[in-house]
Amino acid sequence: MTRRTLAVLLLLAAVLVASCGTLTGSPPDRAQPGDAASRGTPCEGTGDDFPGDVKLARCLTEWFWSQRFQESGGAYRPITRFVAYRGADGPDCGGQAAVPENAFYCPYGHFIAYDAVWLKAMYDQMGDGAVYVVIPHELGHAVQAQLVEDFGFNVQRELQADCYAGAALSGLIRVGALNAEQGDEEELLTNLQAAGDPTDVWWAPDAHGTPQQRQGHFAHGYTEGVGTC
Repeated sequence: MTRRTLAVLLLLAAVLVASCGTLTGSPPDRAQPGDAASRGTPCEGTGDDFPGDVKLARCLTEWFWSQRFQESGGAYRPITRFVAYRGADGPDCGGQAAVPENAFYCPYGHFIAYDAVWLKAMYDQMGDGAVYVVIPHELGHAVQAQLVEDFGFNVQRELQADCYAGAALSGLIRVGALNAEQGDEEELLTNLQAAGDPTDVWWAPDAHGTPQQRQGHFAHGYTEGVGTC
């Protein structure tokens, strides 16, 4: 992927067909001429390799949320740390040890950590869509923490974070921070499929949602915007 390229339109059409929806012609969150969003972002990097995509995904997603909070009269609080770890050597979160092959948002310190070996392996195997699913999803949890969202079940928290991730990518495309193009259209779909729970045990404390649920919520955020998440 080049610096401002993300192949999502054909992917999202496939996701929405799978979830019995339709893809609207123009996603929400489009900036108007003269808006701060239309004048570019402060993000740097090429986005043409794994480190570049990780850096860009984090910067662009946080920039998107800072714009949305500002539009709503609030102030987005950036994460304090963005920690890459290997295997079992990640930072603990409130006394709970980090585990291999994982990425997580920690409310104790307001930071995000990710197993870089695991994420790089997915990047190599399934394309750069891995980065643009995992990082916006975890930043979605950081947004939830600032909005004081209350959830009866963990799966609700996780699916809303998927919805937030779809809304963020949609908004970034609409302001030209990311360009949608044909090609590699299965990347995000493949990553969402791989991240889903094998069964719909929605009451489990670690439930994230089935592949179909995760795809559907991501697509809902993309087509309907943040306000419907």
